[in-house]
Amino acid sequence: MNLSFSAIEDLAARIESVRAEHAARFPGPPTDRQPVHTVYVPADRLSPTTPADFGAEALRLLNAHTPGDGSFGGAFGLDPEIAGTVRERVAAKLAREPVEDLRIDFEDGYGVRSDAEEDGHVGQAVEAVAAAYETQTLPLYWGLRVKSFADGGHERAMRTLDGFLTTLRDRLGRLPGGFTITFPKIVSAAHVALFAEYLDGLEEALGLPARILRFEAQIETTEAIVDAEGRAGLRAIADAGDGRITAAHFGVFDYTAALGLPPQEQRLDHPACDFARHVMQVTLAGTGIRLSDGSSNVVPRDDGADEVNRTWTTHAAQVRHSLAHGFYQGWDLHPAHLPSRYAAVYGFHLDGADEVVARVRAWHEQAAAASGVLDEPATIRALTARLRRAVDCGALDEDVLPPGATA
Repeated sequence: MNLSFSAIEDLAARIESVRAEHAARFPGPPTDRQPVHTVYVPADRLSPTTPADFGAEALRLLNAHTPGDGSFGGAFGLDPEIAGTVRERVAAKLAREPVEDLRIDFEDGYGVRSDAEEDGHVGQAVEAVAAAYETQTLPLYWGLRVKSFADGGHERAMRTLDGFLTTLRDRLGRLPGGFTITFPKIVSAAHVALFAEYLDGLEEALGLPARILRFEAQIETTEAIVDAEGRAGLRAIADAGDGRITAAHFGVFDYTAALGLPPQEQRLDHPACDFARHVMQVTLAGTGIRLSDGSSNVVPRDDGADEVNRTWTTHAAQVRHSLAHGFYQGWDLHPAHLPSRYAAVYGFHLDGADEVVARVRAWHEQAAAASGVLDEPATIRALTARLRRAVDCGALDEDVLPPGATA
């Protein structure tokens, strides 16, 4: 080597410093399970049996309107070769674990109430959560959506969250796992920093472990995508969360309304929403912050076949749109959304699954020629992540993953 040892040593130290700084800011994708959806339920409508009730109604609609494999495949646009398997697995899912993530809504889905009324619903929500926890029917992930700091609801948001956690602590003596807060309508990273500061104080006051309170940033304003200075706003939002942000959830209807789109164009698969989602992807890739899409506002007006199938056709197409864009989670608002959610997700994972399994196994066995594809490590990681998601949600069984395969 032509350079001196000391010069090489200095350069190497500086290279390692840059690597360490990058690793701190971009630690990579999270490795725990991601739910395929978040089901939002207004706080005043929550009961201990809400998840099971959603599942029972979804299963009733499924059996009433798609009693066989052919009708099921036709309703959800599935390949006939996998329709029977998907239907069987969807029915089992609706009976076993219909709701993977439950959000008790004190924001738009709940509305503005008097302090006394909202305080009362906070107490009811605590009782519902405690009863579900004690009977082991609380979903794996659950939490609250509080009011926004952007529109004057900050004091009510803090009062609701404090009251809920204090009462739950007194009722159960602990905070059940999987708890997440949804922080909506972000217009400034400064609000995110203030919310994180509030959570610091709340943990100390309640005697909770430090940094146990995590939250999702709801990306539904134009300012969250491009800030007041004309810069991409999400990086500052992520930094302001001080490591507490677990996910960024796209809000379709506030965002499209802010853009001035006409009501009939305020939909999840509008190109304007694709732009926002792509900004979210590029900005947050590798940060450990998950992505979630928003919701469909199409619900059946009655139990008639035309209404239910209209809802399923629209919702399943929108779920597939999200999946194709790399958004593996979304919002569901009605029991009728569960069959189309799981049918679209399971169909996505099962379509071509044999080829994916073969490629991952061949790579791990160092026999790429057997699969006919010379895959890069990054591709194998993506394929393995797809299989892991399929196993987690029930679309595939655990044995599809080769020994030692991790996403």
